[in-house]
Amino acid sequence: MASDYDLTQRIAAHLDRHMVFPLLQWLQERGLYPEEDILKAKIELLNATNMVDYAVDMHKALYHTEEVSQEMVERRAQVVARMKQLEDAASPITKFLQNPNATQELRNDKQYSLQLLHDKYQIGPEQIEALYHCGKFQFECGNYTTAADYLYQYRTFCTNPEKSLTALWGKLAAEILMKHWDIALEELNRLKEIIDSKSFSSPLNQVQSRIWLMHWSLFVFFNHDNGKTLIIDLFNQDKYLNAIQTNAPHLLRYLAAAFVVNKRKRPQFKEFIKVIQQEAYSSKDPITEFLACVFVNYDFDGAHKKMRECEEVILNDPFLGMRVGEGSFTTVPLRDEFLENARLFIFETYCRIHQRIEMRVLAEKLNLKFEEAEAWIVNLIRTSKLDAKIDSKTGTVTMEPHHVDVYEQLIDHTKTLSNRTYKLVSQLLEHGQPQAIR
Repeated sequence: MASDYDLTQRIAAHLDRHMVFPLLQWLQERGLYPEEDILKAKIELLNATNMVDYAVDMHKALYHTEEVSQEMVERRAQVVARMKQLEDAASPITKFLQNPNATQELRNDKQYSLQLLHDKYQIGPEQIEALYHCGKFQFECGNYTTAADYLYQYRTFCTNPEKSLTALWGKLAAEILMKHWDIALEELNRLKEIIDSKSFSSPLNQVQSRIWLMHWSLFVFFNHDNGKTLIIDLFNQDKYLNAIQTNAPHLLRYLAAAFVVNKRKRPQFKEFIKVIQQEAYSSKDPITEFLACVFVNYDFDGAHKKMRECEEVILNDPFLGMRVGEGSFTTVPLRDEFLENARLFIFETYCRIHQRIEMRVLAEKLNLKFEEAEAWIVNLIRTSKLDAKIDSKTGTVTMEPHHVDVYEQLIDHTKTLSNRTYKLVSQLLEHGQPQAIR
């Protein structure tokens, strides 16, 4: 079943609840779960937010009624009243921010900006904090544009690093939910810089922050034009990859998919295959298993089977299966790229360990018809560095012999095991006295 590969529950545990709604919407559109279950999950999420109008719509859709409970009516009145209260408290600074002459004066006198705010506009710490609370409440109501603006302005005046960091997380979430991918990427990079340089009370808190950042980044990387390269730049860093291996191995799916479709990162790919090999027993996913079949076990029949599972995974994953197109004609670009490169991986690896290959057999392993496989192989040999010849009469591909030094492989694997052991011991020592995550 397609739902067997669904990672929504694992991913949602590391997201702001508002960011879970797009994932539930995806599941609803794909029909992976009963409609009633998805609507109930949405309502449960909404109960912890101030999106009361959305909750009313979900309630009507689930119970097929136009009636609304008295509790929901009262809840809406409370939210509206609280919003008015927060807006009034923040009005001195919001009115100031709407005055371009005043804000320009503040920019020109950065050194005394807070003193100037207090002396000339009677705006002090209380009003600045009111701006934060108003921005946070706007976010909880689903007003992401206003929330992003208020949280951005709050960080301009905030002198508390912890509160400023919290506001930055909120700003990133708002930009993601508004699908402002370029701005979200900028905020993502700011957060990474802070997380990597900040002094945390516990190493576990820093690891958890990295885990959150990587989960949130999935929205950005699989929607940004350069995202499939950027995800490798982030996830494949030692500290982040170590966090994945020990706390969130399901994220290997996304790093593996990015490696498959991104040819420019091949120098790092060899090291990543070692990680796949290390995690083979603790992390099961068709995409990582496909890579293990090709590059670790040289199991090409298994790789052929896994390719079909990978296609199903991609089509039903909210990040990998993004649709492009209009109306009834849509494509899944990452699916097409993945299958093309997966065939290339199988072909290259198979050819390097066999001297003479029947194209009929190769066609089966590439999941192509014989004529398609022949044309594909001819074109590939012309454009690649493979030293190969095609004999159309016998239907074979002949390769120049390529020998692999078994002893060199053994030494390489031993080094990998040693490095992994060192990292594991270091982490155990580092986390010897864990503290609760706040």
